[in-house]
Amino acid sequence: MFDIYEFIHYWREAGMWKIIRVFWYFMLFELLRYVLLEFVVLADFAIRSRRMKYKRELARQAMWREMPMISVVAPGKNEGGNIFKLVKSLNEQTYTNMEILIVDDGSDDDTPIIGRNLEKNGLIDKFIRNDMRGGKASAANLAWRYATGDFLLHLDADSSFDRDAIEQIIIPFYMDDTIGGVGGNVKVRNHEESLCATLQAIEYQKTISVGRIVTSWLGIYRIISGAFGAFRMDALQQVGGWDIGPGLDGDITVKLRKSGYKIVFEHRAVCLTAAPVKFIKLWKQRLRWSRSLVRFRLRKHIDVFTPHKGFRWSNFIGFSENVVYNFLLDIKWMIYIVDMIFNYSAWLYLILPFNIIMYTLAGYLQQIAISIFSERRSEEWKFFLYVPLMVPYVAYFLRFCNTLAYIKEIFFKASYRDPWNPQKSSYQALEHGY
Repeated sequence: MFDIYEFIHYWREAGMWKIIRVFWYFMLFELLRYVLLEFVVLADFAIRSRRMKYKRELARQAMWREMPMISVVAPGKNEGGNIFKLVKSLNEQTYTNMEILIVDDGSDDDTPIIGRNLEKNGLIDKFIRNDMRGGKASAANLAWRYATGDFLLHLDADSSFDRDAIEQIIIPFYMDDTIGGVGGNVKVRNHEESLCATLQAIEYQKTISVGRIVTSWLGIYRIISGAFGAFRMDALQQVGGWDIGPGLDGDITVKLRKSGYKIVFEHRAVCLTAAPVKFIKLWKQRLRWSRSLVRFRLRKHIDVFTPHKGFRWSNFIGFSENVVYNFLLDIKWMIYIVDMIFNYSAWLYLILPFNIIMYTLAGYLQQIAISIFSERRSEEWKFFLYVPLMVPYVAYFLRFCNTLAYIKEIFFKASYRDPWNPQKSSYQALEHGY
């Protein structure tokens, strides 16, 4: 039985140096990176954003004067149940000068019927169908060839948007001509459907809503979400669009960065997406996402780490931060577990509760920061109740899933056999080194 008095006495007598020795992983990595650094950057972001308010307003006015054409493309397979809701959300936008292109990538549901009806009734500009599935990158490239806009907006078919989302995601292009892509703020729409979806909603807040503010402000923002991302059309032309294979979100972002374009995150442009409601589906999704880190960061774009003509320190630092905190620290975590078992096995019943307490407190501090920048405070306050559950979710479920994905990709190149991407596309990707 857990004795609270023994717990308090033990750690009071242990002293600071022993606490640091026992919790070195949390102190050196988690606390410094995800609490202290983020709070410093967010404070700087908040101060400078107020100073840039006038510049942003001038950019907004310039956008409205020019009224650029926005090509909205939504590639997908078997999305018949989502297309109408997507189109309805787009037609409610404050910005209206857009063309909507829906690409059906070999669906076997009622997507073709729905898509052609939407086109016939003038609710979308073009419905395009691949009779044979080619993969999401292939579908995106097909839409891109038909697009006529100044900017291309890539969406997932199951997304919906705040009314000013398109306006907000285009404004940064008018603040800096060197910006090639802008990532939108993706949040979980169905967070009340299950505990699994609720935990993802909190995770998205931390890693996207706040985490990408931080990386964007530091100039190392590395992935424009496929659910909601905007691109300069000439920038897409320069990099040749999307390469075949999975992981297209991070891949196109890296290609743009390596070509010299800036990539920024716009937290005001809010997209809502449907997250998996069961842990088994989430597990499969995260295996795919984590394999992409090895495939694209450590294989295809490994040149980011080496001196060459197009070398940039921002890309080097961004990649390094990604690899260290999403790959190497998973290995460090296992080392930490072994360290505790071999050196402090008799005291694990006191160490584990303290670990949970520290991670939970850190989680609450992060949640407070999230609420400051959130446009949905009145709706998201209930997430505070679930913060303690984020400890096992992140520390065990996601970490074990990620580690397994890294091992399978490093040794077996598992991403090339993932059914999410057609085998013919995977074979071509393997042949071309993608």
